[in-house]
Amino acid sequence: MPVLIPPVEHSQDTRVGHPAWREATRALAEEAHQLTDRCGQEAVTMWQPNKSVRDPHVAHHLCRAAYILPWRFRVEMLKGGSTMEKPPPGEGVTLWKSKMKPPAWHARLPLPMHRDARALQTAEVVQAHARGARLTAARLGRAQHQINGQLRLLQRQREATDRRLSEVRKALLINQQSVKLRSYRPKSETISDKADSMLTWEKEELKSMKRKMETDMEKSEALLKTLASCRDALVFCCKERLQAVELMNQPLDKVLEQAGRHSWVNISRVPTPRTQGLKTPPPDPVGTYTPECATALYEAKRLLMESKDTLLDMAKNEEDIREQQQQISDRVCASLAQKMRETLELKDRLNMTLGLMRGTIHRCTKFNQEMYITRGLIKGPLSKSHLETREKLDRPLVRMYQRHVGTQLPEAARLAQGTDKLQRHISHVEKNLDELLSMRKKLTWSFNCKKIGHDVDYSVVRLRLRQRHPHVCYEQAQRLVNDWDPRTPPPWSNTAITK
Repeated sequence: MPVLIPPVEHSQDTRVGHPAWREATRALAEEAHQLTDRCGQEAVTMWQPNKSVRDPHVAHHLCRAAYILPWRFRVEMLKGGSTMEKPPPGEGVTLWKSKMKPPAWHARLPLPMHRDARALQTAEVVQAHARGARLTAARLGRAQHQINGQLRLLQRQREATDRRLSEVRKALLINQQSVKLRSYRPKSETISDKADSMLTWEKEELKSMKRKMETDMEKSEALLKTLASCRDALVFCCKERLQAVELMNQPLDKVLEQAGRHSWVNISRVPTPRTQGLKTPPPDPVGTYTPECATALYEAKRLLMESKDTLLDMAKNEEDIREQQQQISDRVCASLAQKMRETLELKDRLNMTLGLMRGTIHRCTKFNQEMYITRGLIKGPLSKSHLETREKLDRPLVRMYQRHVGTQLPEAARLAQGTDKLQRHISHVEKNLDELLSMRKKLTWSFNCKKIGHDVDYSVVRLRLRQRHPHVCYEQAQRLVNDWDPRTPPPWSNTAITK
C-alpha cells in the first residue's frame, strides 16, 4: 500500500546544510587564504631586495613587468640602419635565450653558506702569509729546473763529443751493409750505376773523417761541479720555503704565470726596467725572500749564462762533423731513392703493359670460347632425330619449293662453309693466344726483377735510416755485419732486413 508523503513547500534555496555551518567553513577558508598570502609575501620579501617588494595597490603582473623591464636586452641602431640587441650594463647573469640579464642577488639575511664564507675569510688570513713563501719557492724551483736542464745539456754534449767517433765507425759498417745488400739484386739489375759510385765515395769520405776526429772532454768538468753545488743550494732553499706552503694545493708554475714576470719564469732573461707584474721584494732575513735565496738565484743566473757560452764553444767542432756526415748520408740516400723512383717508373710501365695484355688475353679467351660454342650451335645436333622441323630439308615447304627444276636450296653447303671458316678463325685466335701468353711470361719475369731491385734498394735505404739512429750503437751494427754472409744468408736475415 503506497505511503503518502506530505507536500514540501518549494523555496529558492535547495541546500540542506545549515547556513551557520556554511558560514563558519567559509570564514575558516578565507582566514587560511589570507594567512597563506601574508606568510608567502613575507618569506619572499625577506630574500629579495627592498625595491622588489610588491606594492599591494598595484596588480601583481604589472609589478613584475615593471621590475624586470631593466633586465631586458636593449635594441641599438647601427650606422647601416640595422639593429642589434645588447644586454644592459652592470653585474649579473646574461640569459641569452630569454634575452634578459638579472642583476646580482643581494639578500638581507645570511645565506646557507654563511659558515663557509666565514671559514674562507679565515683561510685567506692564512694564505696571505703563504703567498710570499709560495712565490719564492716557485722561483727557486724554476731556477733549479733550469740548472738541471743545463747540467743535462752539458752531459749530453760531452757524451755526443765522445760518441762521434763511434758514429763514424758505425757509418762505415752501414756502408758495408749497403754494398752487401745490393748484391742480392738479379743479374739484369746489377749493372754498375751512380748509386754504386756514391757508396764508394761515401766510404772514402768516412775514412777521411775518421782520421781527422779529435775531441777534448775535460773543459766542462769544473763548470759541472759548480752547477751541482748551486743546484744543491737551490734545493735546500726551496725545501725550506715549502715548509709553510705544503698544504696549498696550487701548482708552482701557475704561481709564476700569475706573477706576470717573464724574468722569473726564465732566469736567463734580462729583467725589463718597466715591470708589468709583481716587483721583486728586497731581501729580508725574517721574511719569505731571505738573502740566502737572493744569493742562490743570482748565482744560478750567472752560471746559466756562463754555461750557455761554454756549450756553444763545445758544440761547434762536433756540429761541423755531424753536419758533414749527415750531408754525405743524405746524398747517398737521395741517389738510392732516385734509383728506386726510376725502377718504380719502369715497373709501373711494365705493370700497365701487363694489365693491357691481361685484358686482351681475357677478351681473346672469352671470344675463343664463344666461337667454340658458336661452332657447336652451327653444326647442330649429332642425331637426326634431334633436328627441329624447321631445320629438316624434307619439310613440306622445301619439297613444294623443289618441285620445279633448278630450285635446289644452298642451305647445307653454306652451313659447311661457315663451319670451316669459323674453325680457321679459331685456330688463328689460339695461335695469337700462345704468343700473348709467351710475351706475358717475359714481361712478368722482367717485372719481378724490377720489383726485387726496387725492394732491395728500399731495404738498403730503410736499413741506413734505421742503423744511423743514435739508439743503435756501434756493437750492434758490427754484429749485424759479422753474423751473416750475403752469399749464404741465414733464414732469419731477410726477415730482419726487410722489417
